[in-house]
Amino acid sequence: MLKKMLAGLGGAIALNLLHEIVRKNFDNVPHINEVGEEALKKMTDSTALEISDPDKLYAATLAGDIVSNAIYYGTTATNHDFTSGLAAGIGAIALPQKMGLNDQPVAENNKKKVMTVGYYLFGALVTKFIYDKIK
Repeated sequence: MLKKMLAGLGGAIALNLLHEIVRKNFDNVPHINEVGEEALKKMTDSTALEISDPDKLYAATLAGDIVSNAIYYGTTATNHDFTSGLAAGIGAIALPQKMGLNDQPVAENNKKKVMTVGYYLFGALVTKFIYDKIK
């Protein structure tokens, strides 16, 4: 199980590195972080926990994203690399609107949709690659 979680962590970090590099260097690309920040803000709005500082909101969202993707990839991508990435990517573009979130950062146009799915596929493939090397 430890090897699966380490591989999942590697895939999650790879996904976030790819997203951050592309997001900071190109226009009209997915901003997955904005969906995550909105979700975290909505969750904490009804609690005593308040994250008003944009840098802290970004950091908390990034940490949550890495942890949740590491668990997801570690439990799915180590056995089903392609399908788990595809499912995560489709969920990333289809679920925000259904959850009352703004889907424009990831689903505004076909380019963003394809790239978003591609990011999650990349993370799953990296996870599977790492797992195959360490198991």
